Amino acid sequence: MTTTTTTPEADGAAAPHPRRWAAAVVMMVAALMDLLDVTIVNVAIPSIGRDLGASESALQWIVSAYLLGFAATLIVAGHLGDRYGRKALFLVGAAGFGLASLACGIAQSPGQLVAARAVQGVMAALLMPQVLGSFRTLFRGKERGQAFGMYGAVAGFASAIGLLLGGLLTDADLFGWGWRSVFLVNIPVAVATFVAGAVLVPATRERSAGRPDVLGSLVLAGALVAVVLPLVQGRTNGWPVWGWVCLGAGVAALAGLGVAEGRRCSHRVVPLLPARAFKLPAFSVGVLVQLLFSVGMQGFFLVFAIWLQGSEGYTPMQAGVVTVAFSVGGFLTAPAADGLAVRFGRLVLVAGALLMAGGFAWVWSAVADASAAHSGAWPLVPGLVVAGAGLGFLVVPLVNVVLSAVPGDIAGGASGIFSTAQQFGGALGAAAIGTVFFGRVPSGGHGPSEHGLSGTASGLTDALGAAMPWVVAVFALCAALCLALPRRAVSHAE
Repeated sequence: MTTTTTTPEADGAAAPHPRRWAAAVVMMVAALMDLLDVTIVNVAIPSIGRDLGASESALQWIVSAYLLGFAATLIVAGHLGDRYGRKALFLVGAAGFGLASLACGIAQSPGQLVAARAVQGVMAALLMPQVLGSFRTLFRGKERGQAFGMYGAVAGFASAIGLLLGGLLTDADLFGWGWRSVFLVNIPVAVATFVAGAVLVPATRERSAGRPDVLGSLVLAGALVAVVLPLVQGRTNGWPVWGWVCLGAGVAALAGLGVAEGRRCSHRVVPLLPARAFKLPAFSVGVLVQLLFSVGMQGFFLVFAIWLQGSEGYTPMQAGVVTVAFSVGGFLTAPAADGLAVRFGRLVLVAGALLMAGGFAWVWSAVADASAAHSGAWPLVPGLVVAGAGLGFLVVPLVNVVLSAVPGDIAGGASGIFSTAQQFGGALGAAAIGTVFFGRVPSGGHGPSEHGLSGTASGLTDALGAAMPWVVAVFALCAALCLALPRRAVSHAE
């Protein structure tokens, strides 16, 4: 086994690894498996609710638990890989993800499924930062940009692809498994990536990596849960005082952690939130854009999948097929996104965010028009195509903008923060936009109906109409923030 150690000065000086692209393919398959699981469950939510008798808050937790486990573990997992070896963490994450997927697939209650989803997220967090860290070590120059671009494209499209795959698997009802297939399908993929990773992925680490901040990681995990918990549980409990206290404590803990990390004098412990990175506008603004993008994406696709099945009577597969329109828009613009960003800089990202806001505004308008007549989802397709086109212009260059802005010696921690923002944003979106949606669903009984939710078709349409302004506003804010990025957002040299 070859072990590659790198330092910021030596990075790019050593001969490239001969199997670097084969290793990249293996790692991207594993990354795609993890990223798909963010949304693959969404179209199966009504079926899960009906089969397990899950409440509306439990349905939100099935989505948010994965994202929170992911976000809470991601940064420290990146530092562990830098210090002790990325390959070992990658293999542990792949194996653990397969076992957690098995636990999800055999869960017999909402609580068991939520717990297994949280473990899934933790295992995904062990695996994912090793992908970006390994890319930075194995590739240099133009190849590094290509590898990061590949990751950005896969990460951007995984949400829509996961919805389609989730619908196909749920409707196919393989071996009578129904919705359980969306989890059990991960097992052979996890086994294959574990075996291929053991053979093809080289062992890499950072020679100068310090000791991970375990205590800070626990504070970060608790703070993220404290922020999301009252957003999910608050509505069903009448927004009690404890919820607001919990939310305030979570925000205060995040702020306090940032201040403490900035004042840390020890060079032996790697800071979770490197102050130097946040002083760079390209990084701090880019991370906020990524967080808000994930809020809008995850919130929209959660409530949209429920509306398609509950109001329009679509099967899970039909609901997934509708989202292909979103992917089509992205595939049209993604190949040209990096080149245009080199030429026009931040204006490309601004245009992408505005296209997403405009596309989802079209969906909002079409939903309002459909409230009087049960016209199905097809009038929404043009809006989904436009929004998908915006995703290609926004997300594909964004990874390069953020990670190219930071010095090499803190690149591992910076990539962890970027990915944490993505996952935490998704958890916030499922909690906040899901709460707006479920708050407008009229109570039609106790527990799920035939569609997995209580409430009439018109009630679900009204609920989606109430949620859509928030989705549009999030992407409009992304566009405004992109104006604060450096004028020349991406360069060929970077």
